[in-house]
Amino acid sequence: MANQLQHKGVVESVTDDVVIVSVVPESACAGCHAKGICGERGSKREIVVRTPYAAEYRPGERVVVALEHNRMGLMSVVWSYVLPLIVLLGVLFGVKAFGIDDGIAAISAMGAMSLYFVALYVMRRMFDRKIKFTIIKDL
Repeated sequence: MANQLQHKGVVESVTDDVVIVSVVPESACAGCHAKGICGERGSKREIVVRTPYAAEYRPGERVVVALEHNRMGLMSVVWSYVLPLIVLLGVLFGVKAFGIDDGIAAISAMGAMSLYFVALYVMRRMFDRKIKFTIIKDL
């Protein structure tokens, strides 16, 4: 797991095949100039890890959670930052190219962004299947 995106956390709860891990950003995140961009804003968040070995974990246990593949982290960035920017700018400049007023172009771009994020919400089950986490006990 040396080259993977990893987070240390604490097991919050365990069910049949799911471990819910509470992750608090490391102290290194506090001084990072890019923490607002990557999504680490200093608040605690939960990661749901599906594993057949869930029974081996207990609430309160310290663990390390990592993405199974590095490209999943890259794809997450593309879906959450790059594509919305392309949609926003594409609609904004596309509407402006037809000579339509700036206000209408801006509202159209915001509407397109809303539709984009609604589509992401509808596709959340697909992302749940594709983005997988591994979990190991922290020594």
